[in-house]
Amino acid sequence: MVSVRWSGQVDKLATMNMERAARERTPRMAIVHEWLTTLGGSELVLKEMLAVFPQADLFALVDVMAPNDREALALTGRRVRTTWMQHVPGIGRIYRYLLPLMPSAVRGHRLDGYDVVISNTHSVSHRVRVPNGATHLAYCCSPMRYAWDLREQYLAEAGLNHGVTGTLARMMLEWMRRGDARAAQRPQAYAGISEYIRARIARCYGREATTIYPPVDVDYFTPHPECGVEGAQSEFYLAASRMVPYKRLPLIAEAFSRLLPDRELVIIGDGPEMRRVRAAAGTNVRLLGTQPREVLRDYLRRARAFVFAADEDFGILPVEAQACGTPVIALGVGGVRETVRDGETGVFFGEQTAEAIAGAVRRFESVSGGFSVACRANAERFSVARFRREFRAWVEREMGSS
Repeated sequence: MVSVRWSGQVDKLATMNMERAARERTPRMAIVHEWLTTLGGSELVLKEMLAVFPQADLFALVDVMAPNDREALALTGRRVRTTWMQHVPGIGRIYRYLLPLMPSAVRGHRLDGYDVVISNTHSVSHRVRVPNGATHLAYCCSPMRYAWDLREQYLAEAGLNHGVTGTLARMMLEWMRRGDARAAQRPQAYAGISEYIRARIARCYGREATTIYPPVDVDYFTPHPECGVEGAQSEFYLAASRMVPYKRLPLIAEAFSRLLPDRELVIIGDGPEMRRVRAAAGTNVRLLGTQPREVLRDYLRRARAFVFAADEDFGILPVEAQACGTPVIALGVGGVRETVRDGETGVFFGEQTAEAIAGAVRRFESVSGGFSVACRANAERFSVARFRREFRAWVEREMGSS
């Protein structure tokens, strides 16, 4: 009887030890995102990071995501750990104006006990403080644009490029750039979203990086089901984006209104540049505002070509267009040079001018036959499955080397 009781206690102790060992073998993981306000490219990356590591806890400076966007990102029911900025009245409208306070706020995240911290960063999340001995990895959309490459453009667009205010703004951005460069040395390893960004990380931070292209939902963005990969192109051209200055949507509207008045242009999107886009739009330009994802897909499937004038770090929309079998007419700089093949899946133009855009449209019309099949095949290189596989392999490799 005693032997049986002792045997049962031994078995219970062994089970407890096995469970404790299993817990010790499973590292605690945190993913630190900048801010959850609207659904954009970095948020789509975050969605797939959480799909790869669903056990990870999620941190962000603020979380004011709308319920439908939260559902699209599979965040419904997931706790998001935020900072003191979450409690600032009207934070969803003013958070960008608090940029100088963000480095301090992100360092306020409590990450004690975490073994792996992944920063999904284009601004400050890589500045987070991690526990001693933890592995810190940074997936970088770009070094902080307004402190590095786009500083003068940012100041001009904000009206802060002259006078005493301009001097103070430059001093603030220079201070942020120096702090950014110092903080950039803390992560153990970097991955960039394109070769373009990998080179920028090397130039700004002096760090090597692995290139892992972000995920594009090529299983959702597909050619028209009744037309197959040959496409169902109509006569209209399409532009779509958040209407912010660097996307240059007023320039596209001007090119079609002034230089291509016999071509139709459809623009999907909204934002602070809407007034300028509307002012530049002629009778041949239709502004549809923000549209649901399924409407965007329908227009991408039917457009003759997708027109893109931004100097973008990667550019998900040009890949989504190609996934639908639609060629791209794009500014030939930045990440788009890695996602569009000039003369095969689209046409490049060299300057951000209405004349250059119009010239590229005319050149496209002279060589556009047979693009659709190549477009779809090219887009499949950037699938969600490929991102998940490469991202997991990178994280596991760096964890193993720490």
